[in-house]
Amino acid sequence: MSERDILKSQELSLIDMSDVERRQATRALGVSRNAAKHAKTAQKLDDATLRRATAGGMDLEQTAQLAEVEHVPGAERRLLRALGRDHEEGNGGRGHWDQELALLKAEQADDDARTKAEEDLKKADIPLLGQPSWGQKDTSKPLAELTTGLGNPLTEDNHKNCPGHSARLDDEHQPVWHCSDPAAHGHKVRPQPKKPRTEEDEQRAEERRKVIACNRAWKAAAGPRQEFVARLVRQKTLPDAARVFAQEVVLTVPYFYSSWTDKHESETVARFLGIKEPKHADLTETAVQLPKARVVNALFAHVAAACEYDIREPKTWSNLTVRQARYLLLLEALGQDDNGSYRLSEVEDQAVARHRPDAAA
Repeated sequence: MSERDILKSQELSLIDMSDVERRQATRALGVSRNAAKHAKTAQKLDDATLRRATAGGMDLEQTAQLAEVEHVPGAERRLLRALGRDHEEGNGGRGHWDQELALLKAEQADDDARTKAEEDLKKADIPLLGQPSWGQKDTSKPLAELTTGLGNPLTEDNHKNCPGHSARLDDEHQPVWHCSDPAAHGHKVRPQPKKPRTEEDEQRAEERRKVIACNRAWKAAAGPRQEFVARLVRQKTLPDAARVFAQEVVLTVPYFYSSWTDKHESETVARFLGIKEPKHADLTETAVQLPKARVVNALFAHVAAACEYDIREPKTWSNLTVRQARYLLLLEALGQDDNGSYRLSEVEDQAVARHRPDAAA
């Protein structure tokens, strides 16, 4: 049987079973409860990619995840490399895979956002300006650099009826309004001293690109991190290090924790606890039903939710505090203890570097 035949047989064998039969079958096969769904998704890959995924050691879920992001350039290569790193460590974890997958999903979302922005311009019948080819003069200019014939500012509103009304998309996929040919349409260029592009300008542009990439990576890293916190919270026994951390925060009530509690935000706590429909969760009812043995788990969920709120901003990586780094280093240590099931992403590792115990040595 080919890899595709195997996937199809798994899907068909599981799809018509009752819930009880499916649970028994997936346990016997050593696959997840969502095996039928994963098999269906994985079949979107072409035969060559399926063979490489199988040869590289991807399981059914990972093959399905590859199918979800395969259109991101280099996705297959990057995921196989991450999987190889997890296999090299030999402890059964998938920390490197989860972080690479989260980053690929963020890049895919970024591509989707740009596609949507382009489609919105097309629907509005506004031309999207491309980059001029080599040797071709670019006659377009941003409206911010132009005025009307009388010297008044040009804006989207007072320029939209101009035949040259057009746009370029910036790094965050927002339209920057242009006129495709100001001279032909009677606009004047704002008088500005021309400055040659310097090495400092290039450095600033490179720094901006790095900031955008790190912001995106920081947002992506929240997914694997919060999934790991949820797994910790739902374990039968919470690791001692997590218990001590939570107890210390509750007893000392640092500002980040007290200010978060004032917001009465409960959705993240409910999500960590595994409550269905966390947006509408009633934590009062949860508290009544919570077994004594689970109280410390709930306590950690509460503290972790406050920590997550504290590091929610995309630029947190650029100036991580000692307190914030301590939370991330705790999760890193707990992930290592759990057979490498969680690892810090590259941007998180970069942010905590100066706070590591050996950094001051």
